[in-house]
Amino acid sequence: MLTPTDVLKDKVAVIYGGAGSLGAGVARAYTDAGARVFLAGRTDDTLRKASAEVGAEYDVVDALDEAAVEAHAGAVVERAGRIDISFNLVPRGDLQGIPLTEMSVDDYTRPVVQGISCQFITARAAARRMVAQGGGVILSLDSGSRNGTPMLGGTGAADGAMDALIRQLAQELGPSGVRALGIWTAGVADTLTPEKLAGAGAPAMDEAALQGVLAHLDSLRMTKRSPRIADIAALATFLASDAASSITGTWINATAGMFPS
Repeated sequence: MLTPTDVLKDKVAVIYGGAGSLGAGVARAYTDAGARVFLAGRTDDTLRKASAEVGAEYDVVDALDEAAVEAHAGAVVERAGRIDISFNLVPRGDLQGIPLTEMSVDDYTRPVVQGISCQFITARAAARRMVAQGGGVILSLDSGSRNGTPMLGGTGAADGAMDALIRQLAQELGPSGVRALGIWTAGVADTLTPEKLAGAGAPAMDEAALQGVLAHLDSLRMTKRSPRIADIAALATFLASDAASSITGTWINATAGMFPS
């Protein structure tokens, strides 16, 4: 019987956006579960720090560069023999808090174009290797806002595009033993900082204001508690494992009841 420390034994995982707080949290859970993990991102300093903290390897890769992603996927296979798990957590450049009537075309379309391009490039590179080896798991994550939420700019459209891509990948890759699925989170509490929120269009805030935002998010959940990094990392570990072999072509609602599904 597998224990929590070996449910991903002998698996090879690539996490794009792996230097972020959520990427590093998932990487730690994967390595603890026995996987060999490769972090991929654009900044050497942050990748080096994250890799040292979680016991993973890392490579500097721009996930929007098709040639670089293909070359990296090939290099991972050369070094580790295969790719079993591909998880893209790269930021999309969402801008929120501005009415659509006052938002520029670029600000609205950036998360859609950048997000779906990045997801497609990394999923395609992984899928090519997974089909050849007869199995694998492609994971994605978004806020679950595809049905539309006021003041979120292009987030809903970007989420809708990502949701559709994962479902189509699952249909096309399923006969080759490859699963594709995603996680809805609608905000992971301990990834949110004043700096990150400001980058998404929120006004400058101090720690007290941040705690107010987090309390408001908690109040919107059925459970009155927002998901944390550890929650999503544990779920991502299960979904990547053979125990979840019957789950594909869907999105798991891990919003703690922000909305039903």
